Amino acid sequence: MIHSIVCRGRTAGRGTWSWRSAACAALLALNGCVAPPPPTPPAADALYTPAAWPDLPGFDRDRIAEALPAFAVGCTAILRKADDRLPWRAACEAAMHLDPRDEAAARKWLQDHFSPYRVAFPDGRDRGLVTGYYEPVITGSRTRTPAFAVPIYAVPDDLLTVDLGALYPELADRRVRGRLDDRRVVPYWSRAEIEAGRAPVSGNAIAFVADPIDAFFLQIQGSGRIALADGALLRLGYADQNGHPYTPVARVLIERGEMTREEASMQAIRAWAKANPDRVAALLDANASYVFFRELPQPAPGSPQAGIDGPIGALGVPLLPRRTIAVDRRAIPLGTPVWLATTAPASLRPLERLVVAQDTGGAIRGAVRADFFWGHGEEAADRAGKMREEGRLWILWPKNAPLPSK
Repeated sequence: MIHSIVCRGRTAGRGTWSWRSAACAALLALNGCVAPPPPTPPAADALYTPAAWPDLPGFDRDRIAEALPAFAVGCTAILRKADDRLPWRAACEAAMHLDPRDEAAARKWLQDHFSPYRVAFPDGRDRGLVTGYYEPVITGSRTRTPAFAVPIYAVPDDLLTVDLGALYPELADRRVRGRLDDRRVVPYWSRAEIEAGRAPVSGNAIAFVADPIDAFFLQIQGSGRIALADGALLRLGYADQNGHPYTPVARVLIERGEMTREEASMQAIRAWAKANPDRVAALLDANASYVFFRELPQPAPGSPQAGIDGPIGALGVPLLPRRTIAVDRRAIPLGTPVWLATTAPASLRPLERLVVAQDTGGAIRGAVRADFFWGHGEEAADRAGKMREEGRLWILWPKNAPLPSK
């Protein structure tokens, strides 16, 4: 059923592809030119077990009110959705009238409107991986110069995105990316091919930076700020990806014997790159995935978004540092308050607090899996780069509402 396929494409200077062309491209993709990805587990592959508030580690110690701005701004996105959001409405409306300095009122709000549920994998395991991420701040330029010659690209005009969920419900949230080669849909260019100049992206540069490692980590984080010479900040957010799977370069270095698993971190990768400048390009090309960006507008003055100094996450709202996480949305719907119990990076100090699920990531897969947003700047980068901890999660779900399902 070709009419059930949602397909988007871009053609420079000529608007979008026609519906007929898009449908034909999608049909070709599904007929074998680009193999669709395997089915992915639905939300039902997470187990949710009722819990009591005292079960949440550190519940009595956290400053619950600090997370209120994150939840409130997330409500602006949740309540716009077309599906049934009535269970969220009361909690959202109450949160927007709370004083974020009133801890007692915040705790009462949380316990009045939500019930905690322990999150586990289908086999019952309730411990998973918690990593960290941050928003890089990189010195750069809007135009190429001898000092700033590494491009940061917007979405290429020839990138096609085919949404498979419209045709196969079991493939909801899965997309195939490719390009047209004559009348065939083929995989989009890999990182190595893009860097070699084979992709028509040269006119799509948003900005230029000095260091290819900086550009690479910007892609891994998915957002960042470019500090321009005139003092202005250019804010970039994730726009799309070339469709190739993500390969961690740390894993490549470990497999080559260049570092141990215990040594692997963002800081260690930077040190390796500094010591091996002639091998950097080949290492980065081992990860065929390539991320494209868009320039983010400034939020309207006085809006809830204007009060949070963070990048835009997958929910479409700015991320509050240290109070938001990226999750696998198949297990934890975006906008959900979550209780996180883990440890601070490379330490045994508890990191136990209320956070809000507002982002996703290519490497964030599985029911008990989270990426903790540390913010921007050197301290955030240091903590995010070192974070690889064991953790547990509890969703805080609206009372009397059905739990997440397929």
